[in-house]
Amino acid sequence: MAEVLFYHLERQPLEQVLPTLLERSLQRGWRVVVQTGDEERRDALDAHLWAYRDDSFLPHGTVRDGHPELQPVWLTCLDENPNGATVRFLVDKATCADFAPYERVVYLFDGFDETSVADARLRWKETKAGGHGVTYWRQGDEGGWTKMA
Repeated sequence: MAEVLFYHLERQPLEQVLPTLLERSLQRGWRVVVQTGDEERRDALDAHLWAYRDDSFLPHGTVRDGHPELQPVWLTCLDENPNGATVRFLVDKATCADFAPYERVVYLFDGFDETSVADARLRWKETKAGGHGVTYWRQGDEGGWTKMA
């Protein structure tokens, strides 16, 4: 069973939070898939991850780059796992039909968007009912994450 984490974004936007979480995942030797709600968002994150920091390089690719098996981080708007990832990030209310290939699934949701919050609540109930271990994380004033449930 996958461990499922819900990250409630209230202090920083996805564009600030995601690169740090991806860096930590890669430091742990994990391969990652990031699934967005649509192609436009996927492409925006792709561009952002190339330039989010001057002193860092975050290796990743999309369908435009090809060779998913060579990409430690794969950005997609589809329910796919072409790079053999064991960690999946879901943003923009993206959904994943099967958690079996993953050790960890991470929902990142915008705390200021009521539809995102409602979707996260629904996903929480479904995931918990599916027998997965679920945790809820909230960002503190200093930027760190606190496990709330």
